[in-house]
Amino acid sequence: MIHEKTPSAAFDIVIVGGGIVGAATLYQLQQRYPNRTILLIEKERELAGHQTGNNSGVIHSGLYYPPGSLKAKNCVEGRRALVRFAEEHKVPHDVCGKVVVAVEPSELPMLEKIHGIGQKNEIEGLERIDGDQLRDIEPHCKGVGALWVPCTGIIDYRAATRKMVDLALGLQSHSALRLGEEVVSFEHSEDHTIVRTDQSQDGIRAKHVVVCGGLQADRLARKDGVPLKERVVGFRGDYYELTEQAKHKVKNLIYPVPNPDFPFLGVHFTRMTDGEIECGPNAVFTFKREGYGKTDFDLKDTMEALGYGGTWKLFFNNMAFGINEYRRAFSKRLFLKTLQRMIPDLTMEDLRPGRSGVRALLLSQDGDTRDDFRISYTDRNIHVLNAPSPAATAALAIGEHIAELAEERFTF
Repeated sequence: MIHEKTPSAAFDIVIVGGGIVGAATLYQLQQRYPNRTILLIEKERELAGHQTGNNSGVIHSGLYYPPGSLKAKNCVEGRRALVRFAEEHKVPHDVCGKVVVAVEPSELPMLEKIHGIGQKNEIEGLERIDGDQLRDIEPHCKGVGALWVPCTGIIDYRAATRKMVDLALGLQSHSALRLGEEVVSFEHSEDHTIVRTDQSQDGIRAKHVVVCGGLQADRLARKDGVPLKERVVGFRGDYYELTEQAKHKVKNLIYPVPNPDFPFLGVHFTRMTDGEIECGPNAVFTFKREGYGKTDFDLKDTMEALGYGGTWKLFFNNMAFGINEYRRAFSKRLFLKTLQRMIPDLTMEDLRPGRSGVRALLLSQDGDTRDDFRISYTDRNIHVLNAPSPAATAALAIGEHIAELAEERFTF
């Protein structure tokens, strides 16, 4: 149970953003500085209301990410820390393993490349398997080869987020959580920042601020004076679920070999912690950053995204993929056809519409997705500018990294 408290007007640290990265940052900072007061502010009425609570629930292994990158390092370390955290604090999870499936011989070289990356990232238990071994693990799955990744798992990220915040607030009686309060501006003086919200006319005085803004990261950074050329653009992912009569066709997690020319992993199968089986997500441009419906629209979000050259360059560079993703978004039959590449005996009756999520991509002006994690600074504050998947898996490692940065840069 979250302890929501009424805070005082001044804190040592204010954290903006109540997704899992903000929660993990609170948890790690409060452990490192048990005598410091920290406030977490979230504009929604609940924690983990956007990317964290609407992702696929996968604990990623660190399989795909360039060796030596922040993403690879934090994913591997964060995964291990997250599993330990879930075990210790009884967060629903299951380290069930996944298969990455090559459906056609043409996909085998990419599968081998991923295998090599996984080995360099020291993914424990990683194994190359053939089609017969694949069917032993996933009897309804068809492929010419696969990778078995036993350390991949599933977790309830909403529950993990709530538990991190609850534990952190239990360490310091004067630390606090504010929900349903949106940060609108930052004002700077010689030794502190005034964080103004839509609920606080006088603002909140903070010696230091850490912003984990997710889909709003670029806007919040600019309000705090971060010179940022890139812009966040949202992409919605739609899911289907398997009906009761079809759930036996998927045991755990089944992923395709990703296309290296496309900045998403592709439609996959995931067994959730509640036993449901999700299929997806696709990836389509959304006309509203926090819009989860297929027809959701926000004029400001749309004008900002479509008025930015990087968006159009991304579109042009991925035109064929984008068109196919949009067709799938509005056609159950096309979505099914994609799923049947890995599980041929799926039928239309096996699928029912599921939920949607929105992912934030920090796009450069040339359309590059700036795929690695990215953290920037002002004189006193820290901004997490880019934390795409596997940020949820890596959250505790990202929080630890921020705590180390705070030790270097913050003065109390």
